[in-house]
Amino acid sequence: MMSYLSHIKDCNNCQLANFRPFYVDGIRVGHLKHDFAERLKSWPTVFQVSPQAVRLDPHLCSLAARTQAMRTVVEILVEQGVIPHWHGESYPVTGTSKAQVLFTLDRGAASYFGVRAFGQHLNGVVNDNGQLKMWIGRRSRSKWSDSGKLDNMIAGGLPYGISLSENLIKEGWEEAAIPPDLCAQAIPVGYISYCMETPLGLKPDIMYCYDLELPADVIPQCQDGEVEEFYLWPVEKVAALVQDTEEFKKNCNLVIIDFLIRRGFIPPDHPDYLEMVAGLRVPL
Repeated sequence: MMSYLSHIKDCNNCQLANFRPFYVDGIRVGHLKHDFAERLKSWPTVFQVSPQAVRLDPHLCSLAARTQAMRTVVEILVEQGVIPHWHGESYPVTGTSKAQVLFTLDRGAASYFGVRAFGQHLNGVVNDNGQLKMWIGRRSRSKWSDSGKLDNMIAGGLPYGISLSENLIKEGWEEAAIPPDLCAQAIPVGYISYCMETPLGLKPDIMYCYDLELPADVIPQCQDGEVEEFYLWPVEKVAALVQDTEEFKKNCNLVIIDFLIRRGFIPPDHPDYLEMVAGLRVPL
């Protein structure tokens, strides 16, 4: 049976026994599926592969050297069809600290290496004569992932070398034509973390979340082709779609559930309240 809690559990379905840890300079940075780990034996000067773990060769001791070595491997894996998509956007690969970047990796390979990825999701809301409504996007049916699924008004990954505020404004304009001065008024409301096992690998992701109240005359319009259509729906309708369907991209369900909890649409006496709140911020 579908429920708010079932969506949270779907995004935290990982079984680490299916993976090998991936270490760089003694720091665990990811997890790899066993069959993918075995493929990396083709690059003995880059990876030290054992049944217990995969380690980046210690002679790769700088950000630049690690990044170049990983890029070379990923490009070949894309050519071979093992990794289906080169995204062209670099993610920082970090240890326990977001500021400690060990190398960068193309976004299309992030799940294969099970590295922690960061993103930003924004709830765009409108107060329509006392009724709270939310802007929802429908992802383009030509997108390579989750095509046609419902999505938050603004959502995107956080690439290497750009600040949170700069990236949010960039994504706001590209995805919804929200003017920079308006997008800059978005209120940071915390983060969501989850660890999801997929056919590709592992997604231990962190999403920074924002709320932005929009004037009634601001209508989102996609600039980059990633969104097919926008809808302005009462929050109650959005809540019902999340609770009863799989219409939304999986992690977007979590962003909306968090919004519903913060705004009181899911009250503290909900039978799954404590489990939901805990499940939205799992340790990674």
